[in-house]
Amino acid sequence: MIGDMTVLDRRSAPPFHGRSADFVIVGGGSAGCALAGRLSEDPGTTVEVLEEGPRDWSPYIHLPVTYYKTAKGPLLAKYPYQRSQAQSDELNPTMVQARVLGGGSSVNAMLYVRGVPADYDEWAAAGAEGWSYRDVLPYFTRAEDNDRFCNDAHGVGGPLGVSDQQFTHPLTKVWLQACQQAGLPYNDDFNSGRQEGCGLYQITARNGRRSSAAVAYLGDAGRRRNLRINTGCRATRIVVRNGRAIGVEYRKGDQAWVVRAEREVILSTGAFNTPKLLLLSGIGPAEQLRRHGVKVVHDLPGVGRNYQDHMEMSLVYRLTGQHSYDKYKRLGWQAWAGLEYALFRSGPVTSNVAEGGAFWRSSGNEASPDLQLFFLAGAGVEDGVDAVPGGNGCTVSVTQTRPRSRGYVELRGPDPDLPPLIVPNYLTDPHDLACMADGARLAQEIMGQPVLRSYVAGPHVPSRPLASGTDLENFVRKEAHPGLHPCGTCRIGRDDMAVVDPELRVRGIDGLRIADASVMPNIVSGNLNSVAIMIGERAAAFVSGNRSISTRQSQARA
Repeated sequence: MIGDMTVLDRRSAPPFHGRSADFVIVGGGSAGCALAGRLSEDPGTTVEVLEEGPRDWSPYIHLPVTYYKTAKGPLLAKYPYQRSQAQSDELNPTMVQARVLGGGSSVNAMLYVRGVPADYDEWAAAGAEGWSYRDVLPYFTRAEDNDRFCNDAHGVGGPLGVSDQQFTHPLTKVWLQACQQAGLPYNDDFNSGRQEGCGLYQITARNGRRSSAAVAYLGDAGRRRNLRINTGCRATRIVVRNGRAIGVEYRKGDQAWVVRAEREVILSTGAFNTPKLLLLSGIGPAEQLRRHGVKVVHDLPGVGRNYQDHMEMSLVYRLTGQHSYDKYKRLGWQAWAGLEYALFRSGPVTSNVAEGGAFWRSSGNEASPDLQLFFLAGAGVEDGVDAVPGGNGCTVSVTQTRPRSRGYVELRGPDPDLPPLIVPNYLTDPHDLACMADGARLAQEIMGQPVLRSYVAGPHVPSRPLASGTDLENFVRKEAHPGLHPCGTCRIGRDDMAVVDPELRVRGIDGLRIADASVMPNIVSGNLNSVAIMIGERAAAFVSGNRSISTRQSQARA
């Protein structure tokens, strides 16, 4: 059982009351849920999770098709960020991150994409020893319960449901034919180690419901007596004594509390809030801390540096008729879809909308694809269906998978209520602008293929085809926005700018680890949810002393 209420420290803070647990995990997102679920499998270990958001009780979380509601609703925290000089001006630009149990896995489009083997081999080459593709693959397969594949690249029997789509819109299949007419081969598994081509995404869902990290790892585990999930808690400081993390201060409602960590504090609050919490605790670049009046506990210059994110932009097209999900804006069609789901757990409600995709190279010099496309048989997710003449549209979103631009995250001040200062420096490397422009050109080429001509009435965003290089680049400067895959701000490594060592221990502070996307040395070629879950699995293995497992062992254990 988790210990009784105790007073932790009266010298540096008000007499906060708190609890005790062996491991205190700050953040109940994708990595935090995986970590908590695995650590609490040991009945002799006590675990407490502090999550800022609420429980994942919203019904919109669990119905795949309603992700467009979770992706815009109250389960998100909004952060201001600075646009770079390479981008067009925008008044008060913001980006969002999930604030709910399960984190991004509770609100995202459920795409299960890991990247390519070279992504992880580059991590290892950059100083993240033991994080090559060969090293991380067993943890991907250990997590996975795939409904189609069971081979060297995929596992079965793990907690995370990974499935083929139960329902695919007919227009998505036509778009995939257009991709093939444009010269892209069909690829039936983007996670096989080879990404090139077009195909249907596998998604983190099972039996017509989202398989978030909270559902997968905490569903049954939530009943364990040694696991406490404490929602509505905002961490404000890591308590450090004599170079060791011994607890976490947090606020719940209008009260301040402390939870003591008998063994370790593990931060899983993401690429924005993990560096922010370190900095508020006096761990980070000493000059920055002094500038904000924060007492320096440990000078760690890499905290908040190396910020990376995918950028995304959408091309929206008008359709000649009711060829997309937009018709389900009408109550009659909604009722029909709801009835089909209620009776058979099938139909459009089981769709994640972003069903089809493609990976391709922006130029012949790329060793592997650096562009990712998503096709959405609808215009309501990105731009709002009401803005499309005729009310029926479709969307092609374009992402650069390996951007070269780097930014940073800093404190705005010592007040925990202030959002972090986020300076992504999007498109400041000229290569990124050129790559995204090539992505827009590719999307237009696919949408112009013969198989789509009877469906597509014309472009809506942009309002006319982009022909010149200048037109394409101007479109990118105006329309490209954060892809909401922030990472890298507390990277793994051995050099002076690394924040954690290869076992995710914060350098220079005992009893403190980080397990979230902030530890990634470089962003991967795909969506980050599966990667964050893998990081949580690896962190649990490091804590328990099982530092490496084979793919075969991972499948057997799952």
